[in-house]
Amino acid sequence: MLELSEESGDEELAAEFKDSYAGLCIAVDRWEQETLFSDPHDKRNALVSLHAGAGGTEAQDWVEILFRMYGRWATQQHGFKVEVLDYLAGDEAGIKSITFLVTGVNAYGYLKAERGVHRLVRISPFDSSGRRHTSFASVDVIPEVEEDTEVEINPDDLHMDTYRASGPGGSM
Repeated sequence: MLELSEESGDEELAAEFKDSYAGLCIAVDRWEQETLFSDPHDKRNALVSLHAGAGGTEAQDWVEILFRMYGRWATQQHGFKVEVLDYLAGDEAGIKSITFLVTGVNAYGYLKAERGVHRLVRISPFDSSGRRHTSFASVDVIPEVEEDTEVEINPDDLHMDTYRASGPGGSM
């Protein structure tokens, strides 16, 4: 169609090709996204937990950097909402641990690959000697599940044993 419009110089045919091509690009992008988000939980909101690992103040600063990074990525690039659920500040700087909810379509699908331990090697702004420090932060991402499942336990299935110590430290 493109070659035909170029050979004939037909503007209508060229415009039709551009519209068809744009529609095809949108369809391919949608197909790629559906392929990537094939897990049944991918469309859900994501609960993200960040915890400082080895590295002291440096690791706590690294957690704060990660939180700012994920927050900006979620709100500015994808239009998601971020709500802090749990926050524990660091001793001198940064964050010891934080848990936040990222709300939006496919939030878990996008963030599930971030699960793991993240390492940062840099010259520390907290070290007056200007030495390199390695910091670690763990990232855990789980989908938000809204389904309430009631568990019924048959009392006949329960078996309880009670024991008492007969030696030192216990009753005689």
